[in-house]
Amino acid sequence: MSTFDSILLFGPPGVGKGTQGKVLGTVPGFFHHSSGDVFRSLDKQSELGQTFLSYSTKGELVPDDLTIDIWRSDLDRRVSEGTVSATGDIVVLDGIPRNANQAELMKAHVRVLGVIHLVASDENELIERLRKRAEKEDRPDDADVNVIKRRLEIYTESTRPMLDLYDKSLIHDIDALGTPAEVLRRVLDAVIPLQ
Repeated sequence: MSTFDSILLFGPPGVGKGTQGKVLGTVPGFFHHSSGDVFRSLDKQSELGQTFLSYSTKGELVPDDLTIDIWRSDLDRRVSEGTVSATGDIVVLDGIPRNANQAELMKAHVRVLGVIHLVASDENELIERLRKRAEKEDRPDDADVNVIKRRLEIYTESTRPMLDLYDKSLIHDIDALGTPAEVLRRVLDAVIPLQ
């Protein structure tokens, strides 16, 4: 697998990483790669799909080695299909890495150009966003308030501290509250200089 120029999308569940990543992915030269979408597209009847569900329905993270294997396989497939260029595109990584071990496992495959850290000061708004998303997109991992709170705890305990792994000059704190267009303007202000 090649080494990809990458931008990492960071932030707690419900902060809008997927929304912003999808929009960035429509800009020529960027490719949005959501590990959550990859996991949710797994055949739920397959052994891998059942393993994923056994973690996600409890708000837990899939084990690191398995996560990285699935991520690499999916990105390799997309390169083979020609939907992403290993040399011409910046890959916007959404939902990965989620802890220091994953970041270490990915080091040989990504060159981090920047970290877009979406910040939301109101946890209740995040919970409400996730509950609405559960209804709209039929996502069981977003339907139960206790599962949502567990996912927010995991983010605070395991993922947020990862920001310390990256040089502060790479991190761009972006206010994630407001309309998607307002947030996008803030994200683009940070991303455009990285191209």
